[in-house]
Amino acid sequence: MIRYSLEIFNNIGTLLTKLPIVLIAASFSYGIVNATSGLRRRTEGKAVFNAFFCVCILALILIGFAYLSQYSGFKTVFNIPVSIIGIHLLLNLLFLIGIRLLISSMHQRMQTDRAQYGKRRRQILIYGAGRFGRATHDAIIKDSKSNIELLGFIDDNAEKIGTKIHGLDAYGIQHITTEFIKTHGLDEVYISIQNISSERLLDITKHFLSTSIHVKIVPLLEHWIDGDLKVGQIKDVNIEDLLGRGRINIVNPLLIDEYKDNVILVSGAAGSIGSEIARKLSHFNYKKLILVDIAESPLYELQQEFIQNEVERFEVIIADVRTVIRMDQLFSKYKPDIVFHAAAYKHVPLMENNPYEAVSVNVGGTINLANISVKHKVKKFVMISTDKAVNPTNVMGATKRIAELYMSCLHKTETTKFITTRFGNVLGSNGSVIPLFEKQIEHGGPVTVTDKDITRFFMTITEACELVLEAAAMGSGGEIYVFDMGKSVKIYDLALHMIMLSGLRYPKDIAIKIIGLRPGEKIDEELLAEGEIAKPTLHEKIMIAKSRPINSDVTNQILKLKEVNAHCKTLETVSIIKDIVPEYISNNSKFEVLDAKK
Repeated sequence: MIRYSLEIFNNIGTLLTKLPIVLIAASFSYGIVNATSGLRRRTEGKAVFNAFFCVCILALILIGFAYLSQYSGFKTVFNIPVSIIGIHLLLNLLFLIGIRLLISSMHQRMQTDRAQYGKRRRQILIYGAGRFGRATHDAIIKDSKSNIELLGFIDDNAEKIGTKIHGLDAYGIQHITTEFIKTHGLDEVYISIQNISSERLLDITKHFLSTSIHVKIVPLLEHWIDGDLKVGQIKDVNIEDLLGRGRINIVNPLLIDEYKDNVILVSGAAGSIGSEIARKLSHFNYKKLILVDIAESPLYELQQEFIQNEVERFEVIIADVRTVIRMDQLFSKYKPDIVFHAAAYKHVPLMENNPYEAVSVNVGGTINLANISVKHKVKKFVMISTDKAVNPTNVMGATKRIAELYMSCLHKTETTKFITTRFGNVLGSNGSVIPLFEKQIEHGGPVTVTDKDITRFFMTITEACELVLEAAAMGSGGEIYVFDMGKSVKIYDLALHMIMLSGLRYPKDIAIKIIGLRPGEKIDEELLAEGEIAKPTLHEKIMIAKSRPINSDVTNQILKLKEVNAHCKTLETVSIIKDIVPEYISNNSKFEVLDAKK
């Protein structure tokens, strides 16, 4: 009709003879790409491509018939000009995409109205009007169950402020006043800025939480499902976000070969670090994974988790690293190739009051496991150490330093490769400060901080364990690997941030109480001891601590310490610890008396 105006009605019979060919060709082309599937789904990407692909196939078939009709035997079969086929292609494309848009929009509207009937919709602003802010907008619009009404965007770019984006206003943060919040009934702000700095995130979060507006953050692009953001993935801002501890992705292909077909034993497997190392290892093609711990209930929980996740070829074993016969029996049975030694006591005040246990596990357990590893020709022995082993001021840190020293001595004489990994506090680990603060806030406070100036290094459990696996793979023996912990964090500021994230105010809702340093604590932690220097490795987050020469008699001193400790002679035990680790100076502890005698 477009090509010949209304003249086509003068020859309607000819049109009807061609129509069956067009219908057959259309059915064939639609069948190839299953064009009718997803009619009620969102018209994006694949759906638009399918529609385009369909009409192109149809056009090619019709053009083929048109050229075929030029031959004498087919002149009356399909003698239609190619220009008409081209017009038909364009109209088809517009119709298919248009009808899908209409049906998808109607279906989505019906779903939304049904889901939100009778409910007040949450009023939301998206912080970030760039690519990811627009993607967040699209995700919300497409989610019929989100119960969200978008008010607009917030952006720091002056060129975007005052413009329309997807038909919504873009504001500056200065425009979101108390009056604006009240007028529009603003409930939440979604921060949709990729790789936002922790400092900027903190500023934005503080601004809105001070006005009782709930703040959430859009996850990194790598966590989107098949490249698409889902509203359910938008989560509350948490303390890890504010500390700027981003996820580390292991991209080293050597790790696959490192753990392939090996029997791997993890001591302390029920603890925060040990269990996460086990989870990471479960993704490799090992021969057998042996999980050892003395803590029955947590180990049982890990076992059930692995069963639920269909982890294969693993064993859980209740055993104490201090028991030589039991450990030797396990090594004889399973013949591990790689050992991750995470079993240790770590709480500073508790170990300050119980030196016997600190030496028994942190020193004695390490000696046992290391010696048995040598006996059974283990290829690699990886010990998890701590920044508290550096210039220690407490029994716990000093015992971990002695464990480091013992491994360094064994490295010089044995074929087993002994590797130490040293890092600071782990966010959310059992007994750490963050779960403590969470409980205190939950119970109405006060939040207890030992000193207003005390600082600590933090990293996430996932980050720490991924770096342990990386360091273990690159280690050739004798190294003390130190992880990049970023900037140290004031614990007082941490408490303030956690109160704020809980939607409460300091000091009106929750108080902070300064209780003084606990026995053995120091104000600041360090990652390198005096005389140690950090050398870079191929991994930007991992360094090697080059230590000063070790006293040749240190092995005998360590063995003597183990023997004296067996008789529970506390002062004599701590005195020997100070001889082995001369930089160990007690702080706020009853053992300061031993330093005075030096």
